Amino acid sequence: MPIAVRKIDRTQQPLAAEFAELGVATVHEAQGRKGLLDHCLRPIYRPVSVAGTAVTCEVAPGDNWMIHVAVELCEEGDVLVVTPTSNCQDGYFGDLLATSLQARGVKGLVINAGVRDIATLTEMQFPVWSAAVCAQGTVKETLANVNTTIVCAGQRITPGDLVVADDDGVVIVRKDEASTVLEKAKQRVANEEEKRARFESGELGLDVYDMRDRLAAKGLRYVDTED
Repeated sequence: MPIAVRKIDRTQQPLAAEFAELGVATVHEAQGRKGLLDHCLRPIYRPVSVAGTAVTCEVAPGDNWMIHVAVELCEEGDVLVVTPTSNCQDGYFGDLLATSLQARGVKGLVINAGVRDIATLTEMQFPVWSAAVCAQGTVKETLANVNTTIVCAGQRITPGDLVVADDDGVVIVRKDEASTVLEKAKQRVANEEEKRARFESGELGLDVYDMRDRLAAKGLRYVDTED
Protein backbone atom coordinates (compact mmCIF):
# COMPACT_ATOMS: atom_id res chain seq x y z
CA MET A 1 0.00 0.00 0.00
CA PRO A 2 1.52 3.39 -0.99
CA ILE A 3 2.33 5.78 1.86
CA ALA A 4 3.09 9.50 2.31
CA VAL A 5 5.32 10.10 5.34
CA ARG A 6 4.68 13.40 7.10
CA LYS A 7 7.63 13.56 9.48
CA ILE A 8 11.21 13.08 8.29
CA ASP A 9 14.61 13.67 9.87
CA ARG A 10 16.10 16.57 7.90
CA THR A 11 19.72 17.68 7.63
CA GLN A 12 20.11 20.90 9.60
CA GLN A 13 19.49 23.97 7.45
CA PRO A 14 22.63 25.86 8.52
CA LEU A 15 24.68 22.98 7.06
CA ALA A 16 22.72 23.15 3.83
CA ALA A 17 23.44 26.86 3.48
CA GLU A 18 27.19 26.25 3.74
CA PHE A 19 27.11 23.49 1.12
CA ALA A 20 25.49 25.85 -1.38
CA GLU A 21 28.72 27.87 -1.48
CA LEU A 22 30.93 24.86 -2.22
CA GLY A 23 29.54 23.38 -5.42
CA VAL A 24 28.76 19.91 -6.70
CA ALA A 25 32.22 19.02 -8.01
CA THR A 26 33.94 19.92 -4.74
CA VAL A 27 31.38 18.08 -2.60
CA HIS A 28 31.51 15.01 -4.83
CA GLU A 29 35.29 14.80 -4.57
CA ALA A 30 35.31 15.57 -0.84
CA GLN A 31 33.07 12.62 -0.01
CA GLY A 32 35.11 10.10 -1.97
CA ARG A 33 33.55 10.59 -5.42
CA LYS A 34 30.16 9.22 -4.48
CA GLY A 35 26.57 10.47 -4.49
CA LEU A 36 26.59 12.00 -7.99
CA LEU A 37 23.34 11.66 -9.93
CA ASP A 38 23.46 10.66 -13.58
CA HIS A 39 24.74 13.34 -15.95
CA CYS A 40 21.40 13.37 -17.80
CA LEU A 41 20.00 15.58 -15.01
CA ARG A 42 20.76 19.12 -16.11
CA PRO A 43 19.62 22.56 -14.97
CA ILE A 44 17.03 24.19 -17.21
CA TYR A 45 18.87 27.53 -16.86
CA ARG A 46 22.29 28.74 -15.74
CA PRO A 47 23.88 29.95 -13.56
CA VAL A 48 22.13 28.26 -10.64
CA SER A 49 23.20 26.78 -7.32
CA VAL A 50 21.14 25.42 -4.42
CA ALA A 51 21.48 23.11 -1.44
CA GLY A 52 18.58 21.79 0.60
CA THR A 53 17.02 18.77 2.25
CA ALA A 54 15.44 16.04 0.16
CA VAL A 55 11.73 15.36 0.06
CA THR A 56 11.41 12.23 -2.07
CA CYS A 57 8.55 11.38 -4.40
CA GLU A 58 7.75 8.43 -6.63
CA VAL A 59 5.45 8.89 -9.61
CA ALA A 60 3.88 6.42 -12.01
CA PRO A 61 4.74 6.74 -15.71
CA GLY A 62 2.77 9.64 -17.20
CA ASP A 63 1.11 10.47 -13.86
CA ASN A 64 2.05 13.43 -11.63
CA TRP A 65 -0.59 12.95 -8.94
CA MET A 66 1.94 12.19 -6.19
CA ILE A 67 3.86 15.41 -6.84
CA HIS A 68 0.79 17.27 -5.57
CA VAL A 69 0.88 15.09 -2.44
CA ALA A 70 4.59 15.80 -2.01
CA VAL A 71 4.11 19.57 -2.28
CA GLU A 72 1.98 19.49 0.88
CA LEU A 73 4.78 17.71 2.76
CA CYS A 74 7.52 20.12 1.66
CA GLU A 75 8.92 22.71 4.05
CA GLU A 76 11.09 25.78 3.63
CA GLY A 77 14.60 24.81 2.60
CA ASP A 78 13.63 21.52 0.98
CA VAL A 79 14.47 20.28 -2.52
CA LEU A 80 11.82 18.02 -4.06
CA VAL A 81 13.35 14.90 -5.67
CA VAL A 82 11.07 13.00 -8.04
CA THR A 83 11.60 9.72 -9.86
CA PRO A 84 9.18 7.66 -11.98
CA THR A 85 8.69 4.01 -11.08
CA SER A 86 9.49 3.20 -14.74
CA ASN A 87 11.39 5.26 -17.26
CA CYS A 88 9.27 8.15 -18.58
CA GLN A 89 10.19 11.49 -20.14
CA ASP A 90 6.74 13.11 -20.01
CA GLY A 91 6.40 16.69 -18.76
CA TYR A 92 5.45 16.04 -15.13
CA PHE A 93 6.09 19.56 -13.86
CA GLY A 94 5.35 23.11 -14.96
CA ASP A 95 4.99 26.65 -13.69
CA LEU A 96 1.86 26.10 -11.57
CA LEU A 97 3.50 23.41 -9.44
CA ALA A 98 6.60 25.60 -9.25
CA THR A 99 4.48 28.48 -7.96
CA SER A 100 3.10 26.21 -5.25
CA LEU A 101 6.58 25.05 -4.23
CA GLN A 102 7.93 28.60 -4.20
CA ALA A 103 5.11 29.62 -1.87
CA ARG A 104 6.34 26.96 0.58
CA GLY A 105 9.96 28.09 0.42
CA VAL A 106 11.18 25.07 -1.55
CA LYS A 107 14.58 25.67 -3.14
CA GLY A 108 14.19 23.60 -6.28
CA LEU A 109 13.24 20.40 -8.06
CA VAL A 110 15.31 17.41 -9.15
CA ILE A 111 13.37 15.07 -11.44
CA ASN A 112 14.53 12.05 -13.40
CA ALA A 113 11.90 12.72 -16.06
CA GLY A 114 10.62 15.60 -18.15
CA VAL A 115 9.40 19.10 -17.32
CA ARG A 116 7.67 21.76 -19.38
CA ASP A 117 7.00 25.52 -19.31
CA ILE A 118 10.73 26.10 -18.99
CA ALA A 119 10.56 29.67 -20.27
CA THR A 120 8.22 30.58 -17.42
CA LEU A 121 10.21 28.53 -14.90
CA THR A 122 13.33 30.41 -15.95
CA GLU A 123 11.56 33.74 -15.67
CA MET A 124 10.38 32.70 -12.19
CA GLN A 125 13.97 31.72 -11.34
CA PHE A 126 12.74 28.42 -9.94
CA PRO A 127 15.67 25.97 -10.13
CA VAL A 128 14.96 22.66 -11.87
CA TRP A 129 17.27 19.79 -12.81
CA SER A 130 15.56 17.39 -15.20
CA ALA A 131 16.36 14.54 -17.56
CA ALA A 132 14.25 15.98 -20.37
CA VAL A 133 12.06 18.83 -21.55
CA CYS A 134 8.74 17.58 -22.91
CA ALA A 135 5.33 19.14 -23.57
CA GLN A 136 3.57 15.80 -23.07
CA GLY A 137 1.05 16.17 -20.25
CA THR A 138 0.30 13.73 -17.45
CA VAL A 139 -2.76 12.32 -15.67
CA LYS A 140 -3.65 11.95 -11.99
CA GLU A 141 -4.71 8.36 -11.38
CA THR A 142 -2.00 6.23 -9.78
CA LEU A 143 -0.66 6.19 -6.23
CA ALA A 144 3.02 5.85 -5.25
CA ASN A 145 5.18 6.66 -2.22
CA VAL A 146 6.24 10.02 -0.82
CA ASN A 147 9.11 10.47 1.65
CA THR A 148 10.42 6.94 1.41
CA THR A 149 13.90 5.88 0.31
CA ILE A 150 14.17 5.97 -3.49
CA VAL A 151 16.72 5.37 -6.23
CA CYS A 152 16.89 8.40 -8.52
CA ALA A 153 19.28 8.69 -11.47
CA GLY A 154 21.48 5.96 -10.05
CA GLN A 155 21.68 7.14 -6.43
CA ARG A 156 19.92 5.98 -3.29
CA ILE A 157 18.25 8.95 -1.59
CA THR A 158 16.70 8.95 1.88
CA PRO A 159 14.27 11.71 2.90
CA GLY A 160 16.20 14.43 4.70
CA ASP A 161 19.48 13.77 2.89
CA LEU A 162 21.27 16.84 1.56
CA VAL A 163 20.84 17.75 -2.10
CA VAL A 164 23.54 19.96 -3.63
CA ALA A 165 22.88 21.09 -7.20
CA ASP A 166 24.49 23.58 -9.57
CA ASP A 167 25.52 24.03 -13.20
CA ASP A 168 27.61 20.83 -13.02
CA GLY A 169 24.81 18.52 -11.86
CA VAL A 170 23.41 17.08 -8.63
CA VAL A 171 25.09 15.28 -5.73
CA ILE A 172 23.56 13.70 -2.63
CA VAL A 173 25.16 13.86 0.82
CA ARG A 174 23.79 11.43 3.38
CA LYS A 175 22.42 13.30 6.37
CA ASP A 176 24.57 11.38 8.89
CA GLU A 177 27.71 12.30 6.93
CA ALA A 178 26.95 15.95 6.22
CA SER A 179 29.12 17.52 8.94
CA THR A 180 32.15 15.41 8.05
CA VAL A 181 31.76 16.02 4.32
CA LEU A 182 31.40 19.76 4.89
CA GLU A 183 34.74 19.96 6.69
CA LYS A 184 36.48 17.90 4.00
CA ALA A 185 34.96 20.10 1.29
CA LYS A 186 36.19 23.26 3.03
CA GLN A 187 39.68 21.77 3.28
CA ARG A 188 39.56 20.93 -0.42
CA VAL A 189 38.60 24.51 -1.31
CA ALA A 190 41.51 25.87 0.74
CA ASN A 191 43.89 23.41 -0.94
CA GLU A 192 42.65 24.40 -4.39
CA GLU A 193 43.18 28.09 -3.62
CA GLU A 194 46.80 27.35 -2.74
CA LYS A 195 47.27 25.42 -5.99
CA ARG A 196 45.57 28.16 -8.01
CA ALA A 197 48.13 30.65 -6.74
CA ARG A 198 50.94 28.35 -7.84
CA PHE A 199 49.41 27.89 -11.30
CA GLU A 200 48.99 31.65 -11.63
CA SER A 201 52.70 32.06 -10.88
CA GLY A 202 53.52 29.80 -13.84
CA GLU A 203 54.12 26.44 -12.18
CA LEU A 204 53.07 23.33 -14.07
CA GLY A 205 50.69 20.64 -12.88
CA LEU A 206 53.55 18.17 -13.31
CA ASP A 207 55.34 19.88 -10.42
CA VAL A 208 52.37 21.04 -8.34
CA TYR A 209 51.14 17.44 -8.16
CA ASP A 210 54.64 15.84 -8.02
CA MET A 211 53.97 13.77 -11.14
CA ARG A 212 57.45 13.52 -12.64
CA ASP A 213 58.79 10.55 -10.63
CA ARG A 214 55.58 8.58 -11.13
CA LEU A 215 55.61 9.23 -14.87
CA ALA A 216 59.20 7.99 -15.05
CA ALA A 217 58.32 4.92 -12.98
CA LYS A 218 55.53 4.14 -15.46
CA GLY A 219 58.07 4.26 -18.29
CA LEU A 220 57.61 7.71 -19.86
CA ARG A 221 60.76 8.97 -21.59
CA TYR A 222 61.38 12.47 -22.91
CA VAL A 223 63.18 12.58 -26.29
CA ASP A 224 64.04 15.50 -28.50
CA THR A 225 62.68 13.94 -31.69
CA GLU A 226 60.53 10.96 -32.55
CA ASP A 227 63.39 9.32 -34.40
